[in-house]
Amino acid sequence: MLSPINYRINKEISARELRVVDDKGDNLGILKTEEALRIAGERELDLIEVAPHAKPPVARIISFDKFRYQKEKEEKKQRQGEKRKELKQVRITPRAALNDLQVKARKTNKFLEEGHKVEINLFLRGREKANKSWGLEKLNEFMKMITVPYKISMEPKRGGRGFITQIDKK
Repeated sequence: MLSPINYRINKEISARELRVVDDKGDNLGILKTEEALRIAGERELDLIEVAPHAKPPVARIISFDKFRYQKEKEEKKQRQGEKRKELKQVRITPRAALNDLQVKARKTNKFLEEGHKVEINLFLRGREKANKSWGLEKLNEFMKMITVPYKISMEPKRGGRGFITQIDKK
């Protein structure tokens, strides 16, 4: 997106004809540049070329300060929408108490509601590592506690000291 500083205004516009839109948003049609500049001057506003690559180029009659403010506001809103999504990690153990798992499930729900991807690590110790089916069962029990609708983006697999899976909000 062009910053408002890079727009051609008034005498900088080199096109002979422009499609002109006034400050109220009404289309004034295709006018010669001199005619558009005259209209902008009568209204004590600026002529700003907003779409230089269109045939014919599009220009708006508007105060440059107001135009710049609108564009900055648009860019700020766009940046807010692009909030960076992180990979959040939740680490559980199969022998954890039910209340502890519920606390972790609530935290996972919160992460999903915020739009983050969540990696769930089931940490196994000692002889627990030998019993894979039991570990997967415990992981599935934990995943049933998650109330926010989710999709599994990475199936449970062995990794590190147990199982790892990743989930995303639907």
